[in-house]
Amino acid sequence: MNAHAIQHHQIHVAVALLHAGKTVAFPTETVYGLGADAANPDAIKQIFEIKGRPTTHPLIVHIADKSQLETWATNIPPAAWRLAEQFWPGPLTLILPRRSNVLDAITGGQDTVGLRVPDHPVAAALLRAFGGGIAAPSANRFGRVSPTTAQHVRDELGSRVGMILDGGPCHVGVESTIVGLTTGKAVLLRPGGLSIVAIEHVLKQKILRTSPAVRTERVSGMLDSHYAPATPIEILPVGALWQRALQLAWKGQKIAVLKHGNNGECFDSIGITTFYMPSSAKEYAHQFYATLHRLDHGSFDCLLIEAPPATHEWLAINDRMRRAAHGAIKENNFPQGVNS
Repeated sequence: MNAHAIQHHQIHVAVALLHAGKTVAFPTETVYGLGADAANPDAIKQIFEIKGRPTTHPLIVHIADKSQLETWATNIPPAAWRLAEQFWPGPLTLILPRRSNVLDAITGGQDTVGLRVPDHPVAAALLRAFGGGIAAPSANRFGRVSPTTAQHVRDELGSRVGMILDGGPCHVGVESTIVGLTTGKAVLLRPGGLSIVAIEHVLKQKILRTSPAVRTERVSGMLDSHYAPATPIEILPVGALWQRALQLAWKGQKIAVLKHGNNGECFDSIGITTFYMPSSAKEYAHQFYATLHRLDHGSFDCLLIEAPPATHEWLAINDRMRRAAHGAIKENNFPQGVNS
């Protein structure tokens, strides 16, 4: 049996499981998702139980193409159609007014629904064969590092998932950008794999930014502590890395340092493991979660990360780092991102 036939058989089995109310983990271009039939309340309940996810935390519904938008959303503004036409399939989630048939369990009881079309051949084949919407948060325990390989899913969730479709490493590596379109203006609710600049270019307008202090709409992945490894994280400017590494090493702690690019100090000379991350935001995002997973298996006491640049290209990565560090960082040492 050739590879194409094997994949076709796996998709057939996965679809049968989804119709039977079971869960299927599948790859997207961003991260692996834990999927279930978005129209089946018992199946959706399994997602929350497997992940340990609060039921008030809404899910994103994955659909095969933009023609299914009106199945899930109503009063769809022209801006949503323009973004869907330009960026779907791709790492963009649109928050729109929900139709009455959408389950409260999907929306966290809100009157909006998150929708996206993933850009991965396995996800696309699964959605086409299934025919309906698949609700799919990241396939990991709630609040932990998102999975970007099938092995990450196995390590995190094991046999609790009905099936895991292996589509190789995710090529984007961070979650989708979430844009709200329910107020008449486009609002950035979560930075992600799609550049805000690209979205603004299509809409020919600036996207409003929100902050946790003023946000009223709940969306995936926006708790203060999220995407976190078991290993404590500190994010520091490059000038503070060496001193902090020495301080912790003198206390006998086993430390790993994530450097931005391959220049500057090498910490291996003082017995501290050094990881050199790519200097481009795209490649950094591709490797970030996989590196956190790897380090979590290294029995480190602390992970020190050199803060990335505070430019729009790095907005999603800075956001994920802040949440992964779950309050262990000093706010005045960390870039706040670009707000214009």
